[in-house]
Amino acid sequence: MTKNDTNWFLQARLKTRQLLLLVALDDERNIHRAADRLNMTQPAASKQLKDLEDMLEVSLFERHPRGMTPTSYGEAMIRHSRMALTSLGQAHEDIVALKAGLSGQVEVGVILAPAIALLPRAIARVKQAAPMLRIGVQMDGSNVLLDRLQRGTLDFMVARILEQEDRADLQFEELGDEPVCAVARIGHPMQGVPELALKDIANAGWILSPQGSILRHRFEMMFRRAGLRPPVNVIDTSAPLIITSLLQQTDFLHVMPVEIARYYAQHGMLTILPVDLPCKMDSFGIITRTNQLQSPGAKILLRAIREIAAEIYALPVIAA
Repeated sequence: MTKNDTNWFLQARLKTRQLLLLVALDDERNIHRAADRLNMTQPAASKQLKDLEDMLEVSLFERHPRGMTPTSYGEAMIRHSRMALTSLGQAHEDIVALKAGLSGQVEVGVILAPAIALLPRAIARVKQAAPMLRIGVQMDGSNVLLDRLQRGTLDFMVARILEQEDRADLQFEELGDEPVCAVARIGHPMQGVPELALKDIANAGWILSPQGSILRHRFEMMFRRAGLRPPVNVIDTSAPLIITSLLQQTDFLHVMPVEIARYYAQHGMLTILPVDLPCKMDSFGIITRTNQLQSPGAKILLRAIREIAAEIYALPVIAA
């Protein structure tokens, strides 16, 4: 934080009550309901909002006969208010945990591939050294997790940054890439074939991620570059339980990250077909908010993730 930033906070004298009011107004879009939610009178809520707008010299909300909507300035203040309140809540929980003799907590988001091989090993290593550290794991797509990170509900995430996303307030530390392979049920007719080519699997039935997904686009482009028509006998789904159930009951094929496929193969659920698929997902890595102060628990887990990633993906260990 710069000296000017510090001076701004001192001059503004922002109150937690004002941050709570901004969030309530964003949720309710009505000054009366927002005031009731915070056990305030409507005049008191209106004064706090006016004081904040006067201090910032901008209008944070547009007033309408039936309610109010945030301006672009208001949206910026609301987003940072949510993050600040979340951070204060986490600070209180850390203090409570430390007073109880625990080691704090960390909340991490992760996409599917590192959720199979990387994160469980890192958590197991952390738990050996800090058994009382509370670790929360949220698994979802990169775009969903990124929204949670920017809202302050995640300490960090292990995922991808998509090209269309603004990276100005994010830091990305690459851990590994995500090659894919073709899988099928145990005993599939193609399982015993010594070597397969793209033309051998182009007419097979496939279970694929929905149209518009990155993997689906790259999968189809792989066939087009080879002068082949992409598969047309397709089931569209990204639900893991449905995919594995369909694979075990049919002769359909599926494309998935190699790490996940190895996990299923080791447990005798699927087989990896002997075919080279020249397509892969973008690299994934640790994503944090710029200038975010990580809690002690988050630092412990980050260190373990870097160590395990170096073992799995042959990357140099980066000091915390």
